[in-house]
Amino acid sequence: MDTNALKKFAQAARNLLIGQVTAKLDLVLAEGAAARREHPRAVKDLENALRTSGRTQVVEQVAYTWFNRFTALRFMDANGYTQVRVVSPADGQTRPELLAEAAAGNLPDGAPAEVSALLDGRVPSNDPQAEAYRLLLVHACNAWHGPMPFLFEELDDYTELLMPEDLLSQTSILARLRAVMTEEACQDVEIIGWLYQFYISEKKDQVFAGLKKNQKITAENIPAATQLFTPHWIVRYLLENSLGRLWLLNRPQSKLAAQMDYYIAPEEPETDFLRIGKPEEIKVCDPACGSGHMLTYAFDLLYAIYEEEGYDPTEIPGLILTHNLTGVEIDDRAGALAAFALAMKAAAKLGRRRFLRMEAKPDIVVLQNVSFTPAELQDVAAVVGRNLFTDELRETMGQFEQAKNFGSLIVPKLRDPAETVRMVEARDFGGDLLLKEVQARVVVVLRMVEALSPKYHVVVANPPYMGGKGMNAKLQDYLKDNFSDVKADLFSAFMVRNTSLALLKGQLGFMTPFVWMFISSYEKLRLFILEEKTISSLIQLEYSGFDGATVPICTFTLENTHRPDFQGGFVRLSDFRGAANQAPRALEAIQDQNSSWFYRASAQDIQKIPGKPIAYWASPKMVDCFDLPDNVGSLASPRQGLASSDNDRFLRLWHEVTPNRSSFKSFSRKESVASGARWFPYNKGGAYRKWFGNNEFVVNWEADGRALLELATQLYGSPTRTIKNIRHYFSDSITWSAISSSKLSVRKSDPGFIFDQKGQCIFSEKESDKILLIGFLNSKICYHLLKFISPTLDFVSGTIAKLPVKTAQGTDAKTQALIESARSDWDAYETSWDFTTLPLLQPDHRTETLEATYTTLRTHWQGMTDEMQRLEEENNRIFIDAYGLQDELTPEVPLNEITLTCNPAYRYGTKNDAEANEARLRADTMAEFLSYAVGCMFGRYSLDAPGLILANQGETLAEYIARVPDPTFMPDKDNVIPVLDADWFADDITDRFRQFLRVTFGEDSFRENLRFIEEALGKDIRRYFTKDFYADHVKRYKKRPIYWMFSSPKGTFNALIYMHRYRGDTVSVLLNEYLREFVTKLEGEQVRLNKLADDPTATQGQRTKALKDAGVIAKQLDELNEWEREVIFPLAQAKIEIDLDDGVKANYPKFGTALKKIIGLEVSDE
Repeated sequence: MDTNALKKFAQAARNLLIGQVTAKLDLVLAEGAAARREHPRAVKDLENALRTSGRTQVVEQVAYTWFNRFTALRFMDANGYTQVRVVSPADGQTRPELLAEAAAGNLPDGAPAEVSALLDGRVPSNDPQAEAYRLLLVHACNAWHGPMPFLFEELDDYTELLMPEDLLSQTSILARLRAVMTEEACQDVEIIGWLYQFYISEKKDQVFAGLKKNQKITAENIPAATQLFTPHWIVRYLLENSLGRLWLLNRPQSKLAAQMDYYIAPEEPETDFLRIGKPEEIKVCDPACGSGHMLTYAFDLLYAIYEEEGYDPTEIPGLILTHNLTGVEIDDRAGALAAFALAMKAAAKLGRRRFLRMEAKPDIVVLQNVSFTPAELQDVAAVVGRNLFTDELRETMGQFEQAKNFGSLIVPKLRDPAETVRMVEARDFGGDLLLKEVQARVVVVLRMVEALSPKYHVVVANPPYMGGKGMNAKLQDYLKDNFSDVKADLFSAFMVRNTSLALLKGQLGFMTPFVWMFISSYEKLRLFILEEKTISSLIQLEYSGFDGATVPICTFTLENTHRPDFQGGFVRLSDFRGAANQAPRALEAIQDQNSSWFYRASAQDIQKIPGKPIAYWASPKMVDCFDLPDNVGSLASPRQGLASSDNDRFLRLWHEVTPNRSSFKSFSRKESVASGARWFPYNKGGAYRKWFGNNEFVVNWEADGRALLELATQLYGSPTRTIKNIRHYFSDSITWSAISSSKLSVRKSDPGFIFDQKGQCIFSEKESDKILLIGFLNSKICYHLLKFISPTLDFVSGTIAKLPVKTAQGTDAKTQALIESARSDWDAYETSWDFTTLPLLQPDHRTETLEATYTTLRTHWQGMTDEMQRLEEENNRIFIDAYGLQDELTPEVPLNEITLTCNPAYRYGTKNDAEANEARLRADTMAEFLSYAVGCMFGRYSLDAPGLILANQGETLAEYIARVPDPTFMPDKDNVIPVLDADWFADDITDRFRQFLRVTFGEDSFRENLRFIEEALGKDIRRYFTKDFYADHVKRYKKRPIYWMFSSPKGTFNALIYMHRYRGDTVSVLLNEYLREFVTKLEGEQVRLNKLADDPTATQGQRTKALKDAGVIAKQLDELNEWEREVIFPLAQAKIEIDLDDGVKANYPKFGTALKKIIGLEVSDE
């Protein structure tokens, strides 16, 4: 089945039908319209519907009604269930067979006489064929009202007045429908469900777009927001392990198992189960049935059960519809399609004639909002009798006012409605029409109560997925009042509610997001299942294993009783990426239970793990680890830090602000106040990196956090809601990233840091415990234990605290060495605040040429990487031995998990081969060399002194000379360095770099060194500076650059400034000393070229090129003159001031289009 074609058609059909129905609505309601005379009751009903529901809702309803009818009729045509094809032509014809037959004089029984009159011209018409066909189609729909009233409403309904006009052209809805609903596609009634899901998909997108704007999902939009077509293999799995399982428990010798490929048989024969005497007793319910996919497969299994029991095949479909299947739904259109799908299942077994004679109808209960006034209930009670109209019944009558909103979550107070329905229907309400209408509403409620009563042997559902953020207020309140332990999600409330629909020891099946299996906020739901129910089977899909959902999915079956030692069957598909892999890999595991992704586990096993995650794959030895006496929380204190509530105001990358306003050596709150500083180191998590690093942010904690505390108090009434564990601030700790895309990575954090909610920390008075914990938390043991308690990669402090710890002798020295190697690597790059000088320039690595120096340095880096890998593997081995898991784990650490920046396998990943990664490392190292050179050009660094030199706001060359009296390489005097395509200035960046290279590696090897750099970069130095340097710089400094590029609109003029040396006259210097000077030089070049173009002694080629180049310069001059006039000159006059404390995000935009645009600068520092 080509679902892409179905999706494209269904979405286009919705828009087409809405447009045509809207046009027809205007025509029907026009004053003097024929419809008002010919169909007054239908027009009146239409006007009432418009008043009650509104124009948009009515148009939407009529459009989808016709969509449902057209798809249903096409499906029946394709399968031969219509005597004469209604919307499809006979073979070799183009017109629908119904119209062709009428034109030949073969009218269907009871067809309007007007059809013949139109076709033979006795009644004038602009389009007699179209008009006659519409009459025939209405007649056909009305003929189907008897067999299928749920899809074809009664005669003269207003939906028939609003039938689309164009039904016969090659571009009509019916022509398009036939193109996608081929006879082959119509062999499976599943096509109806797919079309419905795709039809409402645009509405779903609109609802979710509103959700992003904080618009809650109203009751009428819940179906569009939550409908999700369940993949057929999951439907099979659910029914085979619930309905099929129940039958096999009762009939162990049944051959049904042979056709149930996804059935997971129990390990041992069972004796305690829900007894079934005969097939008619089995009650199956889907309480959120959508278009009926679960129920249609249940029909198939039930048919096989009846057949096996020897029932007459002609009676089986009617018996199934009468006794076995119930669907509950809040969406009228989905409910109608579910009923149709079941009817088609019956038709496929019976054939057209027997199907039309079958009296049984599908039991699909579409919940309706029903309300009563107190007086109405009093009148009904007076007729039916006080003994029948109990308080329980009265309360039940009020439970369905929000039925479209609450759906199957409603738990009726009335426990046994069947007898009540019979008696209410039997009472004589006399001739009081109003009272009879109330009686009818009472019966409607009782029918809904009956469907929601606890009577089912099997309950299966793909419940609606909706978090609290999307719920409307009434739905939120209902969940709080009735499902308080599972109120955060609609699907979890459904899970609990559905267990009460099933009989004791009944079977249940669900497809849901798998977050409930692991996340701490679902622990009460897990306890409910583990302590009151039994997981008989479960399949956990891979993260991207289901195309239709935006969340990872699991599907599972329960038994409605508690059997703590029952060994359920579990399939783990997490290693098999993509939706296409899920079904075959699940089937493979079920059929070969020795496969490595099939597991057995009981509630008893699972409950040993803290938080009770459904970690079914944990081995007994792994589970036993959680019985150890010590855990992280008993040895140390894992803590959450602060949430600033305004990162743009309180957070900076450390390089944005000025060092004399920062303190990296305040080791207590008292010292922080005494320092007078504003900015302090801040642990904020960050990328996957172990042992040391990710020290990038600073936080405004001036005056002991006064501004932060004031804001938190103003927002929340108390600062402690978001600013937590203040007493631990500035203490040394262990830190990690709370949310990760891979594994936990733990780092040593020196004293002096404040910490974030995402960069959580562990504190301990004992240094030995801290070292033990760093080694353990970065070990393979910890990784595997964490997969059980937090497979969603959300490493909050409470989760970390539960990890069991065992002392492992011999790890301390290794952990210290690993920390120091990681520290050395982190500090080797200029983005570290402890950076001193470039490794290429350190005496340990320096040799005669740059290439030889790089080779020496690369050998050193490889040695560091190899040694770290050895130490990590030794750390793993020691912990594996300590935990006794030698038979389950190996100590190996892949090279890409050695988290040193100098390790290309980590830095770039393993997608490229080693050779490509080596080339990239060489190029990046040369780019870092150039970056350091630019830092020396601006005076940020010096070849003669370690670390930062000029880094405080507004510092000048004079201050540089005071700190470095006789510099080997003199910085730029005016803080403006041109970046141009030729040697227009003596202090051009390319020329300055050449000077730097000569100073650092000597004149003798200059050309060889320059060649090496350019080969590594893949371009010459000037091209790198003009095309790539700034992009590299912006990336290196995470979109908060310290060097700013002034750039004309087309890039003819570029110049860098260093923001820490910026002064109010810097733009004036740029304008007068560089931009205007450059314009003058361009004008001189233009004059020279024009002379050459007119020079008779020059060759034709020389003159042509000169003329072309002069034209280019003319355009450049226009660009630069306009840029000066509109942008640079006003900025120079404005003498804009900046405050580094405000950060790059606030300061950079002050210069508007003078500066090169940084995409993403506006993004917050989350």
